[in-house]
Amino acid sequence: MVTLRRMLAYRGTGDRTTRILGLVTLALVAVTAWLGLVVSPPDKVQGQLVRLIYVHPAAATACYVGFGLCALASLAYLWPRTRSRSWDRLAAASAEIGVVFCVLTLVTGSIWGRPAWGVWWTWDARLTLTALLLAVFLGYLALRRTGGDPDSRAKRCAVVAVVCALLVPVDHEATTWWQTLHQGNTILRPNPLIHGWQLLTMLISFVTYGFLFAWLLVHRYRVEVLEDRFEDEGYDVAIAERRAEGGVVTAGPSPVLSESLSVSTQKAGQT
Repeated sequence: MVTLRRMLAYRGTGDRTTRILGLVTLALVAVTAWLGLVVSPPDKVQGQLVRLIYVHPAAATACYVGFGLCALASLAYLWPRTRSRSWDRLAAASAEIGVVFCVLTLVTGSIWGRPAWGVWWTWDARLTLTALLLAVFLGYLALRRTGGDPDSRAKRCAVVAVVCALLVPVDHEATTWWQTLHQGNTILRPNPLIHGWQLLTMLISFVTYGFLFAWLLVHRYRVEVLEDRFEDEGYDVAIAERRAEGGVVTAGPSPVLSESLSVSTQKAGQT
């Protein structure tokens, strides 16, 4: 049976640009880890626990960026003048990456909360809203897997994405609007709470997560393109491969079918 995995096997999602972007991201991850674990000193109050600020805030920011980009791409799809499958693919890719970073935010927050608050989880306003944000976008991704006409499905998902993204500013401002256990703004204030190597490392972590987000987004978007091709052409390719296995040759195959037949022939020759 033809699967998306087999389509990825001979086409892939990487190129020179993604390889360069990946190397830059890897270098930034190494620099951030070195600064965070070796150079940056422990905090006077939190001790070694302060090193989580080089992971947690940047992950939360990447989560917000992913969900915000999903909403913007969805609005572009809903607008008739800019409607394109490309916007729908971008919305899906950014939402999925946002979910990954949202999970990382909750996990690292719980690790920090255990020694700081004495519990792994508490129904604090910021924590509860972040968990709700994860739940609604998991629902959005589930909605994208429903059947039906692709255009109608894309419109439904775009509306849901815009509504779900309304939680992002509420979650971000939770520590300002309500009295919470969660720490407020650390950098975006007249007198930042951290200085020196701690501040520098934290700023570099935001850059690192930005490059990581971009690298993941490029690959995930290209997977979306292949998924659309698989949905549109997978049935025809499967028939062509079955005919090739049975020795039946079809006249005038399309370029997609010819490519699939060529791959199948090469694999048969190797075996």
